Amino acid sequence: MRLKTSAFALLAAALAPIGAAHADDMDEVTFQTDWIASGEHAAYYGAWEKGIFADHGIDVTVIRGYGSGDTVTKVASGSADFGIADVGAVLTGRARQDVPATVISTLYTHSPHSLFVLESSGITDFSDLEGRRIGITPGNSHRVYFPHIAEMSGTDPDTIRWVNMDGGAMATQLIAGNIDAAPFYSMHHYYQNKAAEGEGETINVLPFVETGFAIYAAGLITSDSMIEENPDLVERMTAAVHDAWNWAHENPEEACELHIERIPEVAMDDCMGSLTATLDFVFNDHTDEVGVGTLDEERLMSTWEAVAEAEELDMDWDPRQAFDMSFLPEE
Repeated sequence: MRLKTSAFALLAAALAPIGAAHADDMDEVTFQTDWIASGEHAAYYGAWEKGIFADHGIDVTVIRGYGSGDTVTKVASGSADFGIADVGAVLTGRARQDVPATVISTLYTHSPHSLFVLESSGITDFSDLEGRRIGITPGNSHRVYFPHIAEMSGTDPDTIRWVNMDGGAMATQLIAGNIDAAPFYSMHHYYQNKAAEGEGETINVLPFVETGFAIYAAGLITSDSMIEENPDLVERMTAAVHDAWNWAHENPEEACELHIERIPEVAMDDCMGSLTATLDFVFNDHTDEVGVGTLDEERLMSTWEAVAEAEELDMDWDPRQAFDMSFLPEE
């Protein structure tokens, strides 16, 4: 028995340094999303809990974002190593100020931008917003794109009254009737509508995409210095994020269960409602045709035209400068 015990002790002692060395070899990565940790981000938080990032040699820490503009700034400055941000924010930053942030994988193939309205308001399309009040936060991309949406929907944007407010108060102010519309990504409808139903209201969605607004939205980004100094990590991180989405696509309930272990304040039904809607932005007819994460030339130019027009940028600037697709995993 003593011999067996000694043998096990020697084996454990021999293996311990190997495990410790493996842990020490993991790359520590700060990964910032674009907004609060709702079910939209269950693929990331769930994969963190599942160990998918660790499988790629990455000791990840996922942190919430405060809008795409903030995430682009944090990634470009090195305060975060990787991030999820609106492609339009990256294009604007690079075209206007040569911000050193690059999209290494597209994720949402069309825009989830939308306006939420109460059914009781009688608003059924964008033209009904004329003369109404829309809540907004500073720098919000919904307002940036709205003139484009107004033109495509035959709406007079000069009649809109924009009301600046804190993003956390937006849904409450809408449900209370203090504003007539609020900007949200469409995948957030489930849990916002649940809150509205608790007050005897129903929220309807006016999606920008229904006006023909087909642009790339959220993408995986990193800094130019990260690409130059640690391309191996960039490749592994890109593969990990793709694995996270593929896993969440095949196992949405597990993704939400593990997401809630990281973010316990999110209810299971809220997570499933948001994640189910989000998956349609990542896996759809477009990605069936060109692949997940890739860059389709026609959609890229549509995206750039919308961003350049909205931000009054030089239309002749080449938007390809904001992308590096060389790290995408092989399908």
